[in-house]
Amino acid sequence: MRNQIAFRVWGDFGLFTDPLTKIGGEKMSYQIPTYQALKGITESIYWKPTLIYYIDEVRIMNPIQTESKGVRLMNYNQSSKNDLAYYTYLRNPEYEVKVHFEFNRQRPDLKNDWDENKHYEILKRCIKAGGRRDIFLGTRECQAYVEYIKPDDYGVKEGYYDCDGELLFGMMVHGISYPDETGLDHMQVNLWEAKAENGRIRFCRPEACIKKNINEMQMKNFTLEKIESVDKLYSEIVESEVKRGGG
Repeated sequence: MRNQIAFRVWGDFGLFTDPLTKIGGEKMSYQIPTYQALKGITESIYWKPTLIYYIDEVRIMNPIQTESKGVRLMNYNQSSKNDLAYYTYLRNPEYEVKVHFEFNRQRPDLKNDWDENKHYEILKRCIKAGGRRDIFLGTRECQAYVEYIKPDDYGVKEGYYDCDGELLFGMMVHGISYPDETGLDHMQVNLWEAKAENGRIRFCRPEACIKKNINEMQMKNFTLEKIESVDKLYSEIVESEVKRGGG
């Protein structure tokens, strides 16, 4: 695939929250990253409304280990007291991610920006620079780092589960589909049966998941009224410099 790219992401901790564990105020991580979390990491590296990222595959590089930490939470019902909770994190997570992008057909007004090679090269440079925004493995406190993987180097490094055959993780959250990408007037939660083959998780596309409609939401409107062309701005700068020099 021409616009497919790969990167490595790792950190000290990860927390891909299983929503079923949040009912009591505590959090426990899934054993593997969700599709939505990996998509969010890619969007933190480089994002434009022109693009939709699709996670093709992730390799689990380190053993799946967990560590629980006591957390003191603010109790907003009783401002003078705090709550205590346990968060269960993944320890030393590391993944190799393969992703590609497609143009957002819900945004025909951005058709002039549908330049595959341009966005591919920008994405590659942003990965090498460590991303445009901070990278997290799930939640904000799980700081992570990214590194570009050359096409020939993907899958070369040995992963912990490379010879373990099939691993089943059961039904879990795949991600959320937003109106900006679907054209619908509501959000959708996507569920799927997660499994790994020799340490590789091959994600299905969002449209192939089990879906549940949730909140109503309208597609965001981006207006071009206040956007000025680069040529116009450059002309104004040159004109200003000329006047300053002439004065």
